[in-house]
Order: sequence, then structure tokens, then C-alpha cells
Amino acid sequence: MEFWDIYDKNKVRTGRTMKRNDWILKDDEYHLSVLGVVKRPDGKFLITKRVMTKHWAPGWWEVSGGAVMAGEDSADAVVREVKEETGIDVSNAEGGYVFSYHRENPGEGDNYFVDIYKFCLDFDESDVKIQESEADGFMLATHEEIKEFARQGIFLHYDSIKRVFED
Repeated sequence: MEFWDIYDKNKVRTGRTMKRNDWILKDDEYHLSVLGVVKRPDGKFLITKRVMTKHWAPGWWEVSGGAVMAGEDSADAVVREVKEETGIDVSNAEGGYVFSYHRENPGEGDNYFVDIYKFCLDFDESDVKIQESEADGFMLATHEEIKEFARQGIFLHYDSIKRVFED
């Protein structure tokens, strides 16, 4: 069973936890997620396509990410998530934390913070090992290609994170 820490409005752990996807949060409580943007020196970004069995946004493009586990910090979580989902180890990559944003969904029990990380790393397509339960493939995309997916409404979180793709 996976547990997440519950945070207050200042992004401070409350000492309480919740079960994964057990949307019990009060309006002033949050969970924490991470997104890891991975960029190659040639300017292309590693993006993945969500499996069609996903409950939310199946078939959409995204960058790697997920929930921060109870007791875990976001820097460790983003390294774990990127490695699990793509096989790419960003633990020694150039870059790191860029910014955070939050969403409030009053009455839904699903308020959250998202810590955004950007890593620059030289890797080959053959280094990518997609977690098949999470993704139906990957693409090394330019910022323009990502913007086009966003324009089509098939790139997750773009409006919230678009500045991380800009140099």
C-alpha cells in the first residue's frame, strides 16, 4: 500500500498521511507530486505517451512524474519517477528544481502541489527503457512539437509548466 504525506497550505508536512488516491483532503490540505523535464544537449525533450488504460488523460503526452511517497523528499521522488518511467538516471544530471505550482479542487479532496525539475543530460534513444504499465512509447520532441501537442489539447500540464521548456 502506497502512502502520501499530507501538507498544509505552506507546503509543510502535517505529520499525517493518506492512502494513494484516497481523496480525503480537506480544502486546506495538499499532497505533493513532481514532474521531471529531461532535455538533451540538442534541445530535444524526453516525453512519454500515457497508456490507454489510464483513467485520466489516456493517450496524452507528458513528462515523467508522479506522487512523492510519505517520508520522501521531492528531489528523491523526481529521480525515482524519471528512472522508473524511462530508465534514465538523472541523479547526476545538470539542473534540478525550477519552481512549484499548486491546484485547489474545493470539495474534491484532491488539492496538490507540483515541484517542477529540469535536467540536462546527454543520452541516446537506446538508453530509454519505457515502463510499459505507464507509457505506450516515447518521443524526443522539440519545444515546438510539445507546443503543438498542447494546442491540440493532448499534452498534460503544459500551461502550468511551459516556461520550463524555454531557454
